[in-house]
Amino acid sequence: MKGYILKKADIDTMDGKPFTHFLNPNAHRIGRPLGDLTGLTGLGFHLITVPQGFESTEFHVHLYEDECAYILSGTGQVVIGENIFDIAAGDFIGYRAGGFAHTMKNTGKEPLECIVVGQRLAHDICDYPKQQKRLYTNHGQNQNLVDHQHIQEQ
Repeated sequence: MKGYILKKADIDTMDGKPFTHFLNPNAHRIGRPLGDLTGLTGLGFHLITVPQGFESTEFHVHLYEDECAYILSGTGQVVIGENIFDIAAGDFIGYRAGGFAHTMKNTGKEPLECIVVGQRLAHDICDYPKQQKRLYTNHGQNQNLVDHQHIQEQ
């Protein structure tokens, strides 16, 4: 049985998992999937660290899943749609489902540390507008990446 509680001392000594986004080699972060470690399935709860000069992910928007981030330390910028905002410790960012595409970048001199939370629905669609691609997910396992030019809406 997975534990219900992760103690701060254990979290502080936990090795993070490096992650580079498959569509953006400059999107690199180190993550600690606390939600997974406690058996959460309906949402992801991650402590992430974005090294200096890197982005957190590829510019994207989930059509059905909400996401949010809380900045713990460091500074950076968040791109939401066509707007760029400076971010720092204590800032909260809510990315609503079907809203504007977004990404974060560490523009500071220290690691950018955040809590990132997102829904985990059985089915989701994620658009990557700069790449002109759409990702369809089914129960988080089956994924189909499609070029926008091949999508036929009905």
